[in-house]
Amino acid sequence: MKKFFVWLSLVLGLIVTLAGISAQPAQAADNSLARVKEKGTLVMGTSPDYPPYEFLVNRNGKERVVGMDVDIAKKIAKDLGVKLVIKQMSFDSLLVALETNKVDMVVSGMSPTPAREKSVDFSKVYYKGGQSILINKTDKGLYHDKNSFINKAVGAQTGSIQYSLGKKQIKNSTVKGLDKISDLILALKSHKVEGVIMEKPSAQAYVDNDKSLTMINGNFNLGKGENDTAIGFRKGSTSLVNEVNKSVDQIDKQDLTKDYLKDAGSYMKTNTHNTTMWHYAGYFAKGVGYTLLITVISVFFGILLGIIFALMRLSKNKLLHGLGVAYIEFVRGTPLMIQVMFVYFGIGLFINIPALTSGIIAVSLNSAAYVAEIIRGGINSVAKGQTEAARSLGLSNTQTFRSVVFPQALKNIWPALGNEFVSLIKESSIVSIIGVTDLIYQLKAVQTATYKGVAPIIVAMILYFIMTFSLSKVLNHYERSMRHD
Repeated sequence: MKKFFVWLSLVLGLIVTLAGISAQPAQAADNSLARVKEKGTLVMGTSPDYPPYEFLVNRNGKERVVGMDVDIAKKIAKDLGVKLVIKQMSFDSLLVALETNKVDMVVSGMSPTPAREKSVDFSKVYYKGGQSILINKTDKGLYHDKNSFINKAVGAQTGSIQYSLGKKQIKNSTVKGLDKISDLILALKSHKVEGVIMEKPSAQAYVDNDKSLTMINGNFNLGKGENDTAIGFRKGSTSLVNEVNKSVDQIDKQDLTKDYLKDAGSYMKTNTHNTTMWHYAGYFAKGVGYTLLITVISVFFGILLGIIFALMRLSKNKLLHGLGVAYIEFVRGTPLMIQVMFVYFGIGLFINIPALTSGIIAVSLNSAAYVAEIIRGGINSVAKGQTEAARSLGLSNTQTFRSVVFPQALKNIWPALGNEFVSLIKESSIVSIIGVTDLIYQLKAVQTATYKGVAPIIVAMILYFIMTFSLSKVLNHYERSMRHD
């Protein structure tokens, strides 16, 4: 046990060291503008679930991110003479992506508050929205402003200004934070919350497209930046901010936000012409494809690494045993979500790993720890007499393991191994937080595009059931075959 804690301390020390490196401030030399022009792309980070700022539309079965913020980003990229690249992820991951150079700027209806300005550089304000509260139309006579929600439950997007406003200015309220606006709307309709705090344009977008909703003025006491919308940049990006401000000045002078909002409105109306789930079949098919891809690759590497770590833990070599124990216990003791974010954002500080690859790596490494324990248990379940008999017949240690021990262990562990594979299909859904377009990500996209909350969930549940049930049948077939051998 003492040795285990020594190795665990080494692992934790390495992670703390990496975290310390990542926390170092940016270099004094500002090459932000030069770097963007050199690579020829301007990477925009956004959470496309906030119409009319940014949202998804279905065009011939393919998704596109559109909205006022996207039009603004396109103008900035054009003025800089570079290509715009859009990276989608959850709202509360955007500032981390900015800090770790995954994106060059954040354009996602973000307010330049003093707290954020400590770690983020902001452009000039390009829009003033105002804060409203979205409610069910049947409750219109019950609520008038923020003071009507005292001792009530309200919702807001995690990490947003609206979340902070609810916490600070609605007395004795329960503020429930969720990553996606579509989830908040579903919570509102199912009366999990009594209201959802949103910027006025976004609240109006939902009211215009959902007759069961209405909005009221929140009458919040707004501090500096809490009524404004600006573009976020990594701290120290002065040259890039100054250049972007030239575009913002043009947008303000020509009042282009009115045109951009008009374009967004036309997209939203087109989006709701056909809100059947069949119309979005391509979305779900793409999500299933990515889910299966992640699962298949993760199963392969999970088994491969699981065997290695199981043998390391069973090894008599103290170094190998200690490393095996430390890895398995550490991975099993930390959430998969944190592991996904560490691979994408943490390791991404040194190596630019794409979101899909990061998701596969994290899920594979996580699965390997559990597979290792399953395999170790299976090997230990084989009677020692089997090994002794094989050795007495002249078989080497390797031959004994390969021909005698492992085949028997495989029969014992197959049900548990099968459960791990089935669980992997469902657990892989966590990669949606970094923008991987798996089934859960596509579910959220359809909810945002159609303003429907329950129907996309039902479709996703059925698709997950089909995948897991089919895999279970295949695994059961091979389990029966092993019993007859």
